[in-house]
Amino acid sequence: MNILESARNIIQTEAEGLLELKDSLDHNFETAITTINAMKDKHQGRLIISGMGKSGHIATKLAATMASTGTPAFFVHPGEASHGDLGMITEHDVIILLSNSGENSEISDMIAYAKRFNIPLIGMTSNPDSALAQHSDILLLVPKAKEACSIGMAPTTSTTMMIALGDAVAITLLETSGMTREDFKIFHPGGKLGQKLKKVSDLMMKESDLPLVKTETTMDQVLLTMTEKNLGSAIIIDNNGALLGIITDGDLKRHMSPTLLTKTAGELMSPNPKTIAPDLLAAEGLDIMLNHFKSPITSLIVTDNKKVIGMLRIQECLQAGIA
Repeated sequence: MNILESARNIIQTEAEGLLELKDSLDHNFETAITTINAMKDKHQGRLIISGMGKSGHIATKLAATMASTGTPAFFVHPGEASHGDLGMITEHDVIILLSNSGENSEISDMIAYAKRFNIPLIGMTSNPDSALAQHSDILLLVPKAKEACSIGMAPTTSTTMMIALGDAVAITLLETSGMTREDFKIFHPGGKLGQKLKKVSDLMMKESDLPLVKTETTMDQVLLTMTEKNLGSAIIIDNNGALLGIITDGDLKRHMSPTLLTKTAGELMSPNPKTIAPDLLAAEGLDIMLNHFKSPITSLIVTDNKKVIGMLRIQECLQAGIA
């Protein structure tokens, strides 16, 4: 057996299943999205997602994806539901029930409960003749496709298709809600993702920590300010705090002379230093510093309506884990 060929065939089989799934989507998918959005608009219900076995694992993943993308959702185990957890489900909720066969005995109580209390039931199954399909208010039918398992027994293509269909529901809900990166950050405050979604304003040095001088400031005072703030530069502003220029170590070297200390900041400054807005992602600032110039730069001045309000340095970005 050629191991690589076998692996490629497996992936190819699952990919073909996903293409079948894409082509199978119909108005029922649109109805499902509309129904869930209507529930969200009332700010009362939650999306209840359930399934047994491997469908249950997929349901757990889908509930987590939903919750992290702005749809209030949680997983209810159908076995536990039959022993009291049905009380967690209210008439304001919407249920998504996953079962490839649609005939699991464990899901029957949840189907009956949904019907008794008129709770919208979205069924996700590959069996159109199953109890789940017949009793669903909205049927998301997963096409019958060849399993990637060589003996045709292990759920492979079918589970991949179910995960993809669940992702399609979750991300379509995200897109129809108009969710932004900032909204997404609210649900991911920790970990690598939370760091990558930090804004420039979260990491920038504040105005009070910056070496700010005026154009008429003499260079002896500029050097004292640069030494005190220890940032390797001085930022030149006007009387209203608007950015005019910058003096870096390179500028000092280029203008080195016996009369250096008698010159003014306005005479030595380089105009139009690189800036960034405070509401952009810090990751965007890091990309600008590293990739948008012939040689990488180490800082960007943060301005709001031309007024200097901070500085984003590469050190803070790297320390925050943004890379």
